[in-house]
Amino acid sequence: MVSERGLEVLRAIVQDYVDTREPVGSKTIVERHAFGVSAATIRNDMALLEDEELIAAPHTSSGRVPTDKGYRVFVDHLAQLRPLSSAQRSAIAAFLDGSGDLDDVLARSVRALTRLTGQVAIVQYPSFARATVTHVELVQLGGGRMLVIVVTDTGRVSQRLTFVRDEFDEADLARMRAELGTLLVGRPVREGLQRIAERLAAAGPDPAAREAATDEIVTAVAEELEEFRQDKLVMAGSANLARSEADFRGSIYPLLEAIEEQVTLLRLMGEMVTDEQGLSASIGRENEAFGLAEASVLASDYDATGSRARVGVMGPTRMDYPTNLAAVRAVARYLTRMLEEDESSR
Repeated sequence: MVSERGLEVLRAIVQDYVDTREPVGSKTIVERHAFGVSAATIRNDMALLEDEELIAAPHTSSGRVPTDKGYRVFVDHLAQLRPLSSAQRSAIAAFLDGSGDLDDVLARSVRALTRLTGQVAIVQYPSFARATVTHVELVQLGGGRMLVIVVTDTGRVSQRLTFVRDEFDEADLARMRAELGTLLVGRPVREGLQRIAERLAAAGPDPAAREAATDEIVTAVAEELEEFRQDKLVMAGSANLARSEADFRGSIYPLLEAIEEQVTLLRLMGEMVTDEQGLSASIGRENEAFGLAEASVLASDYDATGSRARVGVMGPTRMDYPTNLAAVRAVARYLTRMLEEDESSR
């Protein structure tokens, strides 16, 4: 069992190691923290912490550093979220205010978060499977190019450039817009996809040329709606991993691969359990099944028109957990408020 003072010693070791990147010894703790006991007493406390595998010695006769288990105890029981300064809150507002559609809002959110934390920032798109299509537009650009625009009631605006075999006159375009409107507008994305599939199946294997060109456009719309159902991430700050490479015992390649592939991070963030504040942390070896045993991921839930998703940061286990958790929570709350305001204004 670790005493209350022992836990405070653990807090001091975590804070000092995060601040200095240097192993922490008993003498340093006595000098920096007002425990009111001797270095010998602190050494005894450190020995008990080491027995509990909360700290470890990276080198013989060195100070001690937190283990993954030590960071977990710190985050669960000892960390106190540090309120963001007015300057930091102003920075979030400056990044997010005046943003446009959902894609722009999420891109600005990760840029704000990576600036605040110095870590890789991640935001998960909300699921749009239940979103309702509110508008479909076709814009003919010439040269066989057609811009397909789909808008949903969540505020998401999507554009896809597709190539068709023919140029269309205004009457043809109006006919296709009307057909797409009948198929999709006012219907959930999932239902719209089903109706498009039925429409294409009914066209038969060898439709006339004009119907074939229409089918190409309908297929492009279906592909765009399918993307609405796909989980995906927006990220920023990957270069921060290179700056913190010394904090990784091994290679940062697994983290870079996870950033590129996204599927691993989506699974990890989806399985993280939130606390009563909507915050979650997955630390070091807890991520071993995802190939990220040297990384920590912190996340907070945000709400987007009835759908819940997550925003967070990823970096080395040696990170400033209280500040980073506070930043993640602040950005998530700001993001929720912005999306709610956008919804109420429509």
